[in-house]
Amino acid sequence: MSGVRVLGLTGSVASGKSFVAALFDLLGIPVFDADATVHALLAPGGLAVAPVLAAFPETADAAGGIDRRRLGARVFHEPAALARLERILHPLVREAERRFLARCARHRIWLAVLDIPLLFETGAEARVDRTVVVSCHPLLQEQRALARPGMSRERLARVRAHQWPDAEKVKRADYVIRTGRGRGEALAAVRAIVRDMRDCPTRAFPDRWLLGARRERPRRAA
Repeated sequence: MSGVRVLGLTGSVASGKSFVAALFDLLGIPVFDADATVHALLAPGGLAVAPVLAAFPETADAAGGIDRRRLGARVFHEPAALARLERILHPLVREAERRFLARCARHRIWLAVLDIPLLFETGAEARVDRTVVVSCHPLLQEQRALARPGMSRERLARVRAHQWPDAEKVKRADYVIRTGRGRGEALAAVRAIVRDMRDCPTRAFPDRWLLGARRERPRRAA
């Protein structure tokens, strides 16, 4: 099994991270979507359904899965409840990441992207080679966020409270992609990152990834 260079992709809410992830995919770079994985874990038959229901029985939906809106309302105002949920979800997401990277290694894929919304907040940069932060102007970010179904200024403020400030993430990143300047500029930035990663001297998976996964801990912004 060959090694894989691993890029950690992150960004604040409505920064354009999903758009950038799609550009990596367009260039043939496989992308692991942590949000999509969590949705699958909480869907009917998902591995997280039973332990989440044991912890938060009021969050069941009619189909046999978890009502994510009800779950979010339950944990976002209570740090202890959120920490309990993270102890359930994070190991399952890390295992899904491991399987994804193992598949990439078996197919001798040299570069893969882990799309992790709370990458710095959870210390996940320990298991990637380099990090990419997607950023945009704060007014554009707010405009995008408030255009989403069910989003309000109050809910946006709660989401932001669980994320590091954009400036802190930008300062820590190896690469920064600014969105809102057109698809062509963003695609050029992604191409440049892919070219640069060919000279990356390390391959995070499997050795460094396994070490980083063991050391991973939630962290606060400086």
